[in-house]
Amino acid sequence: MFEGRFPELLIIFVVALVVLGPHKLPQVAALIGRWLGNARAMARQFRDQLEEEAQNMQRPVADPTRPPPPPAAPVTPQAPAATDSATPDSASHERGA
Repeated sequence: MFEGRFPELLIIFVVALVVLGPHKLPQVAALIGRWLGNARAMARQFRDQLEEEAQNMQRPVADPTRPPPPPAAPVTPQAPAATDSATPDSASHERGA
């Protein structure tokens, strides 16, 4: 319908100026600007929510009827095993020195 060409916009402006008058036209233009800003913000939020939901649908879903796996047992460090090789200190004690 309206493609935004200059002659069409000029006709709309002249009609609005005649109908609203020069005193109310800036107030109405500001109000329309706020409405358009709010509409764009709501459209942006809607688009962001849709994109977020689309990403959530790509993630694997856990089966709600299956219990969650048990937590892993904490790993505790173990002492090193004793070796049969004698150290110089232990060898001197064994000889009775």
